[in-house]
Amino acid sequence: MPDADTDLSWPDALGPVRRREWVPLRTLTVLRWLAIAGQVAALVVATKVLSLDIATGAASLAVGASVVVNLVATFTTSPTRRLTEREATLLLTFDILQLGLLLALTGGLNNPFALLLLAPVTIAASVLHPRSTLVLGGLTLTIITALGPWHLPLLTSAGPLETPRLFLWGFWVALMIGVGFLGLYARSVTAEMAAISEALTATQLALDRAQRLSDLDGVVAAAAHELGTPLATIKLVSSEMIEELSDHPELADLREDAELLRAQADRCRDILRAMGREGRRDPYLDRAPFEAVLREAAEPHLDRGKAVEILVAAGRQPEIPRRPEIVHGLRNLVQNAVDFANSRVEIRLDWTRDRLVVRIRDDGPGFEPALLDRIGDPFMRGRPSSRPVLHEADPPRPGYEGMGLGLFIAKSLLERTGARLTFANDAGGGAVAVVAWPYGALSAASPASAEPTAAEPGVVPHS
Repeated sequence: MPDADTDLSWPDALGPVRRREWVPLRTLTVLRWLAIAGQVAALVVATKVLSLDIATGAASLAVGASVVVNLVATFTTSPTRRLTEREATLLLTFDILQLGLLLALTGGLNNPFALLLLAPVTIAASVLHPRSTLVLGGLTLTIITALGPWHLPLLTSAGPLETPRLFLWGFWVALMIGVGFLGLYARSVTAEMAAISEALTATQLALDRAQRLSDLDGVVAAAAHELGTPLATIKLVSSEMIEELSDHPELADLREDAELLRAQADRCRDILRAMGREGRRDPYLDRAPFEAVLREAAEPHLDRGKAVEILVAAGRQPEIPRRPEIVHGLRNLVQNAVDFANSRVEIRLDWTRDRLVVRIRDDGPGFEPALLDRIGDPFMRGRPSSRPVLHEADPPRPGYEGMGLGLFIAKSLLERTGARLTFANDAGGGAVAVVAWPYGALSAASPASAEPTAAEPGVVPHS
């Protein structure tokens, strides 16, 4: 199983491809049609219902410009096309300028719909490069500032409709803050989602690689077995040729060729035997006893200065698939327990006729009670921000502490195999993670053949 720490760097090469052409044209087109419908409705209500005197002709031209852009985009380009960074920036720039012009014709900041200027910036922060987002954000701030002094007033029968100056300044400040806050918020959420995607992609790549290596071992073993017979035939024929040619000194060259052929057949036999042993070296290639799979998962964390005890119920253990998802998921849970344990981690294996259970308990500070229901969510840390360091070989590791992805990846992988995870705090102190599979989920051996006895579980300590 490849180490997840190194494999997490694999998606870096995929990052530019993923970030480029992220925005579907259809998304911006649909949003613009909704904006057009809202703008038309607002103009109709303002003129027909509220009897406001506004520059209807110029405002209609501004709305018509959006209609033209949408029609051109709809009939000249496939709606499923994804926009480049430059194209998306240009379209969002048009949306900001169009909305700014419409607001300038309808009261400026006195128009409550000025709040909609926040929408293009939020979209840009979610899908575009920070440089493009800063450009669009600066353009939006400039337009918001310009709308204060330069705009056509909203006229009623009683005169211009003006907002009190103090309120107008407050609205300007709120919009300026809103542009920055919503932009940063949308950017941070997108970055977190991208990090989750990279983590899951890296994990899946590691699992696929491990599976391919496992399959290759099986192919090598099968090839060694199947090629044994033809090589034995070659050796037998070459040996007979050598015996017949021994009585003919004039055919010494042919005898040497036959001896070379037999020697090469012996060499191929030795190579295939070694390859076959290599392919069958792991007796748990496809399925393994319950305990063996767990030991493989826990092995990298048995010598980190904390005592790790594996308690196994007595009786014949069920065999489970040695799937990379199970090994990697359990490994993350064991790692989390060892990271936060004071001195000891207990791993208990149990099984009944209905399910298989792994219970991992540490003697650390436990989970934050207020966050227990959210343990396993991405970027959710359920532990205190600091943990004891009792061994020089186990220093603080920011890559594991503070990200909140370890338990999320473990939960995702194990649930993919049919497991159900629960997290709790033990009454005696420390955190507890329980992984339970129904027998059918792992296609395990018959429950009757794996039923535990009432004997005391065996304990195999590691320190």
